[in-house]
Amino acid sequence: MGMKHYPAEFKADAVVLYRSRPGATIKSVAGDLGVNTETLRNWIRAADGHGSGTHSAPPAAARTGVDDVQAELTAARKRIRELEEERDILRKAARYFGDGDALVNRFQFVADHQRRHGVKRLCGILGLSRSSFYYWRRTAAARAARQTVEAGLAARIRKVHQESDGTYGAPRITAELRDQGEQINHKRVARIMRAIGLEGVRLRRRHRTTVADAATAKAPDLIGRDFTAAAVNTKYVGDITYLPVSGAKPLYLATVIDLASRRLAGWAIADHMRTELVIDALTAAERTRGNLTGAVMHTDHGSQYTSRAFAEICRSAGVRQSMGAVGSSADNAAAESLNAAFKRETLKGRKAWSSEREARLDAFRWLTRYNTRRRHSRLGQRSPIAYENAFQLTSTTLARAA
Repeated sequence: MGMKHYPAEFKADAVVLYRSRPGATIKSVAGDLGVNTETLRNWIRAADGHGSGTHSAPPAAARTGVDDVQAELTAARKRIRELEEERDILRKAARYFGDGDALVNRFQFVADHQRRHGVKRLCGILGLSRSSFYYWRRTAAARAARQTVEAGLAARIRKVHQESDGTYGAPRITAELRDQGEQINHKRVARIMRAIGLEGVRLRRRHRTTVADAATAKAPDLIGRDFTAAAVNTKYVGDITYLPVSGAKPLYLATVIDLASRRLAGWAIADHMRTELVIDALTAAERTRGNLTGAVMHTDHGSQYTSRAFAEICRSAGVRQSMGAVGSSADNAAAESLNAAFKRETLKGRKAWSSEREARLDAFRWLTRYNTRRRHSRLGQRSPIAYENAFQLTSTTLARAA
């Protein structure tokens, strides 16, 4: 084949193409252009001033093309460096976003790295408003002071929660803190409890203990679902609840509750549900009050409460019996409520106590604490005995005034 003749512009563009592809070989570029490898090599040498011919400068068009490519390469390398730096910044920032408030964490990242990268660039990468960042930085001192107060409050909340055996929720903890002089509302307490992972004990499903005896006489309903009383020692409710024990016979708890103060006036525990159990509970209430003359004793239709022996004990104590509707827990709601609170705050999600001794000790501790310390929502978050003391003080004051 004869030698081909190529225009000067073609030769200059071929050289520019080769130089714009740093990884390419002369052979590959020559193949792309359809020219001989040695011919392209000569053109490159000539452009570099190493050719055997004249050393004249390359055409103006060639110089312009080379300059443009070099400028593009420089800009591309700069952009690559910027992207790599942004990638490194985001990798570091990811460590700040593991938990908590992501926005606050982004602000903190900017504050920690602003001297190296600048606020403007960091805010742009993280999608933040610079004015928001500067406001966050300006209010840092006030925010730190609030966090210190919150940390102290969280410690007090945790202490109250622990002293309640982990049973108190936000309302009762709020009442406890207010009694200690803390001005706080239950919403703030609830928020802090969520933040530190605390919660009260929730309700468990109840076990049926009421077995009616159709052959026995029933007392009239003297309560009518009105579980309030104007004075202590006038209206009581009684019930039996089941205490499961692992690998052993269950225990049963009978209670007598004053509707005025919700005080547990009497209680008894046994491994049976015979009438003696409820008689022992009523006898304990009579010892607590001194006498029960004229008081109403409201129960369900369980065979223990409808028995002749229990009726006789009530008569001898001067107590009037009252019974709700058959099969309706709403007719003895106050007693049901105490039983439910007792189980959820002692078992705490377990299915049973490990032994009879553990069950009896837990019951003794909780029932005593219920009267003396446990706050009751119906009593203005006071314990039953605290309520009775305040009630007696008020009554005495009114009597003197009269």
